[in-house]
Amino acid sequence: MFTQGASAAETKAILVFGDSLSDGFMLKRSEAYPALLAKKLQAAGLKFQVTNASASGGTTQGGLERLPPHLKHRIDIFILELGINDAFRGLSVDEIESNLQQIIDKVKARNPNVRVVIAGMQLPSYAGDDYVSAFGKMFAELAVNNRAALVPYLLEGVAGDPTLNLSDGIHPNAAGQKILAENVWRVLEPIAREVSSLSQ
Repeated sequence: MFTQGASAAETKAILVFGDSLSDGFMLKRSEAYPALLAKKLQAAGLKFQVTNASASGGTTQGGLERLPPHLKHRIDIFILELGINDAFRGLSVDEIESNLQQIIDKVKARNPNVRVVIAGMQLPSYAGDDYVSAFGKMFAELAVNNRAALVPYLLEGVAGDPTLNLSDGIHPNAAGQKILAENVWRVLEPIAREVSSLSQ
């Protein structure tokens, strides 16, 4: 990791830790929003290595289990996108929030100056019950409690639009992933510029 001192020091690390939405389900990895963010960063002249450590079907508990290897490397910005699969399985919001908090705690313990970006999710509102409401609010609460940045709703402008999703109606297609990238970029860009300007 410490070869080429100066040039290596200039490149910061972003870890995207999510589920199928970040993994680019049924798409090439190059079409998923983390790869599109890497291009945006490059175009903006910001030197970041973006690692997409997402897994389709990922849950918060599964995230906790697969996190340790990623903690061996420095993380400057941590983008966390997990929770929706837990909700589909009916896990309590408290349990989901606890798992996400543990993930953030572990990342911060190894990277005290890490900037955390939380990708908010919402359940379809047709259910309209307390669980749906509590799940939606949980991401904002996590962001406040951890002084993290929040992408209010990752699927903003994509959810429910058949032209932007695969035939399952759940996962974004390549065009939908471009909008996800924009949704995250709005939040990520100022943070990336700030992190990039900080000396090692």
